[in-house]
Amino acid sequence: MELAQLRYFVAVVEEGSFTGAGVRLHVSQPGVSAQIRRLERELGQRLLDRSGRRVTPTETGEAVLSYARAALAAVEGVRRTAEEFSGLLRGRVTLGLIPGAAGAVVNGFDVVEALGNFHDEHPRVEIALSEDTSERMLVALLRGELDLAVVGLGGEPPAGISCQVLLDEPLVAAVRADDPLLAESVNGGIPLAALRDRALISLPRGTGLRGVLERACAEAGFAPRVEFEAAAPAVLVRLAARGLGVAVVPSGAESGAESGAGSRAGGALCALRITEPALNGRVALAWRTAGPAGPAARRLLGRLRAEAPGRPAP
Repeated sequence: MELAQLRYFVAVVEEGSFTGAGVRLHVSQPGVSAQIRRLERELGQRLLDRSGRRVTPTETGEAVLSYARAALAAVEGVRRTAEEFSGLLRGRVTLGLIPGAAGAVVNGFDVVEALGNFHDEHPRVEIALSEDTSERMLVALLRGELDLAVVGLGGEPPAGISCQVLLDEPLVAAVRADDPLLAESVNGGIPLAALRDRALISLPRGTGLRGVLERACAEAGFAPRVEFEAAAPAVLVRLAARGLGVAVVPSGAESGAESGAGSRAGGALCALRITEPALNGRVALAWRTAGPAGPAARRLLGRLRAEAPGRPAP
């Protein structure tokens, strides 16, 4: 039995196809198939069910999968530990970011500056960045596909994930100065129920902010009528400035529309606090509670936690 065979087996299961595994591993599809057949012959058992559109593990394959993953993780741990003791930190760190996080400074914390400083100190460490929704990144963390992530939290982090909250801001309804909601506001606030029949502008499903909004609306007995979605709060407020709906954004985001909305925007936006209940959006640095597997990722996590503001998520 060879480690390459176990690596191919795990890749086929995770990708759901021999072709996908080949692309991921930079190996031809026939080469992957041949190695899997050799592994099955050696074990005397079929590990994969090839009868459906998606390749899935057999009962034996499911039982073998955890051991295959553990074997690969152990080998990687040996290699990385040896490199750590050599005095020259090497390896690869995968970091996920919510859209816009790389261009934002949160409470004085600049993730790009922090990564640049880390790279200056450890130039042999490869850092891979990707942007995605918070929901998908939290799943990727649990699977070990990401080492660290900056996510939006719509509630408590899932079991197995630890977080350090970087930003905790109330959510507001951003509207134009001529919007009827202003007449309904009391002391600069409106109840969540006032948004029941309004066209809303929000971040996409899977983001922390959208999760907060949908959960609160469900508890209030209605589904939010989201008619426009965008990945960055700055885009949401510009859409609101054009009168396309009510943007639900973190407090302070509405000020970004003034310079970019143009003369047709109807003036600066007004931010109305959402009350009954009050809603908050949180941005957090997240990682597996057990810690990243590699020394480079552990070192970067320690660096980011020391430099970042905030507190552990409850």
